Amino acid sequence: MRTMSLTADAPVVVGVDDSPQSLTAVRLAAHEAAAHQRPLRIVHAFNWIADPSAPIEGELREPAERILNQAAQVATESEPVLRLTCALIEGPALTTLLRESGSAALLVLGDGGLSGQTAVPIEAISVQIAARAGCSVLVARENLPPPAPVLVGIDCGAGTSTALDFAFDAAATRDSELVVLRVWEADDPSEEPDPSIARQLAETVAPWQERYPAVRVTQQVRSGESKHLLIEASRTAELVVVSMRGEQPSRSMLGALSQTLLYHSPAPVVIVRTAHELYIQA
Repeated sequence: MRTMSLTADAPVVVGVDDSPQSLTAVRLAAHEAAAHQRPLRIVHAFNWIADPSAPIEGELREPAERILNQAAQVATESEPVLRLTCALIEGPALTTLLRESGSAALLVLGDGGLSGQTAVPIEAISVQIAARAGCSVLVARENLPPPAPVLVGIDCGAGTSTALDFAFDAAATRDSELVVLRVWEADDPSEEPDPSIARQLAETVAPWQERYPAVRVTQQVRSGESKHLLIEASRTAELVVVSMRGEQPSRSMLGALSQTLLYHSPAPVVIVRTAHELYIQA
């Protein structure tokens, strides 16, 4: 999380609702905050309903406060020593979390059941936030995966440095193996990758291996289609790290690979930004 930080006090922000994925997100966010000695900020957003037949304000606020209280309890049970704040914010969840991302070191949220859907819900809040947030975004699944390697997919393009930075740090804080996967998309899938690809990968990884000598690293060059190979590898990963859009120039949309992992990876996915940017307003 080092390259994504604004200041030493920039918080890890987790957005919560009443879904099972939210509590998993809280546990992951608490780990990240504790591991990096950052504050944890738990945020729940909701709209007052301008309708005479709707419940009164107090009746709306009580369940919202219960969501925050439960999230705070889960956070402190996961990591007892935390600088913890909670915020109940009036407004749409998307707008609220995008605004929060502008001053966060990391934004964490549940996938809202995204991985269980067969269609591609571009309008899903987790997709919109991953595409438009001002910081890296960690999207949690319903259940925490068992201890396993951290997986990072790289293409040696513009986003590789920040993806490796986050992935090595994540492996170090979890005392996990790191698998660095470079996919070589040849015209013939049966064709062996050119040896120069492995050499390039080793040269790319070397500075981080020197910086994190205790991290066990496996470097893999595989021939095939990136999305299929990364999804397959994600099934045995504790966390998947990928750059927001690889070499695509538009920052208003996710790259095809990051979208695919959001939809189909069973493990939590971190969409890493190349720099801390202003969020794209809703």
